[in-house]
Amino acid sequence: MSTSHSQQVSPATEPAGETAVSRQEQAADNGTPLGPTGRPKRDIPPPPELDKHGPARVLAMCNQKGGVGKTTSTINLGAALAEYGRKVLLVDFDPQGALSVGLGVQPHELEQTVYNAIMERSLDTRDLVHSTVIDGMDLLPSNIDLSAAEVQLVAEVGREHTLMRVVRPMIADYDFVLVDCQPSLGLLTVNALTASHGVIIPLECEFFSLRGVALLMDTIEKVKERLNPDLDITGILATMFDPRTLHSKEVMARVVEAFGETVFDTVINRTVRFAETTVAGEPITKWSPKSNGAHAYRQLAREVIRR
Repeated sequence: MSTSHSQQVSPATEPAGETAVSRQEQAADNGTPLGPTGRPKRDIPPPPELDKHGPARVLAMCNQKGGVGKTTSTINLGAALAEYGRKVLLVDFDPQGALSVGLGVQPHELEQTVYNAIMERSLDTRDLVHSTVIDGMDLLPSNIDLSAAEVQLVAEVGREHTLMRVVRPMIADYDFVLVDCQPSLGLLTVNALTASHGVIIPLECEFFSLRGVALLMDTIEKVKERLNPDLDITGILATMFDPRTLHSKEVMARVVEAFGETVFDTVINRTVRFAETTVAGEPITKWSPKSNGAHAYRQLAREVIRR
């Protein structure tokens, strides 16, 4: 994807959102059932069962802006994929350890994490993997120790390929590996992009979230050109959408106009349920399985599997 896409969502493109919103309203007037993206609703059937697992597709959950739903989406997408019989490994690649906390693991109590897998070549990464409350979903945890890796890896040969080395032995054991990136475009995030087949970009439906898209796209393009030619954008996931506000609808319209089919049909609405699941240490698919949030992540899982 070229960075020219991101130019279309700059602050100067005020009429674009208005035009797209009015097109959505016109389509609705014509009786066409539309989803939150303004596109006709598409029904994706449940994916077929698997008779064997692997090799895994590695997906990085990436956005340098914090608070856009990266960790929440990693946990709940992983749980939804596991519900559909996929074997999933979640990699916490953020020194804050939010992914680990969200699954009931206390990072400060861990003696060995993904940091040790990176820095100690003699370790077998599979020995560091934890099971979770979801059958078929495992966790490679993280804690504040990982913040030292960014400095320590600078002098390493092939420093951008370190996570790839860690994950590679486990590719055959899983169907999906989801990497929760830290909110920056530093060396750790570059490592995640180098190790991945695809990128999922959670994008908050808020005007200022659009401002960083150009920089993120540029980083993805550079990694694709120089380090990982197989890297693609799997999709852009609209998060924290509030269907009651015109602002959310305008932001959504601009994103769809700029990125087209790259934007997932699934949209994650703003809800307090996700905060509750963090306290409970469980995915929303387990904490509140019949909620709209759980339904949305199951729909996202179907889209991800299909793509």
